[in-house]
Amino acid sequence: MSSRDFILDNIRRHLKRAELADSARAAVEARLRRPPRGPIPARAAALDHAGQVELFIAMAEEAAASVLRVAAPAAVPAAVAGLLQEAGLPLRLTLAAALAGLDWAGAGLETAVRRAENGDRVTLSPAFAGIAETGTLVLLSGPDSPTTLNFLPDVHVVVLAATDIVATSEDAWDKLRASGRALPRTVNFITGPSRSADIEQTLQMGAHGPVTLKIVLVGA
Repeated sequence: MSSRDFILDNIRRHLKRAELADSARAAVEARLRRPPRGPIPARAAALDHAGQVELFIAMAEEAAASVLRVAAPAAVPAAVAGLLQEAGLPLRLTLAAALAGLDWAGAGLETAVRRAENGDRVTLSPAFAGIAETGTLVLLSGPDSPTTLNFLPDVHVVVLAATDIVATSEDAWDKLRASGRALPRTVNFITGPSRSADIEQTLQMGAHGPVTLKIVLVGA
């Protein structure tokens, strides 16, 4: 018996349930393949894609992220360099391998392609999707995009294609299922910079991660 089977068997015994019959197992597997939809607010779902992009920007900025639009991926390095200069930061960043192919040196940037480490001030990650309803970024972990890039630096820069913006979180999960890729070890939903109001009800930015979130939105 595998460790997984042992754990599930213990849960089943404590719930006083027998193993599922074939028909019940088939019903569960069918539900997992085609999960039902609950009520979806019309605010984002009723918009066309251009409207969803504009709503994403508005909601991301309401959550204290900044959004910079560029026309094409080739413009991303210069845009990132401009963001760092504007913030008075060194032109140096740690980035995901998924974005290493862009011309960072041509924009005057010094880069390290690796997971984030203590002392990294600025990191760069690709987003799998953006959720218009809440201005949320969806980031997937993997060898080409370590999760440490999302949480260790002071400044987190995220590259998002406008074509990857969807209406709701349900749509983001549908997009992931339809991609055909295996479910990653970690799926991060990030809305604005890290914050907490746990201490005397006072909002503290950067409490559990980056103080600043900058989104480079690529395309129309």
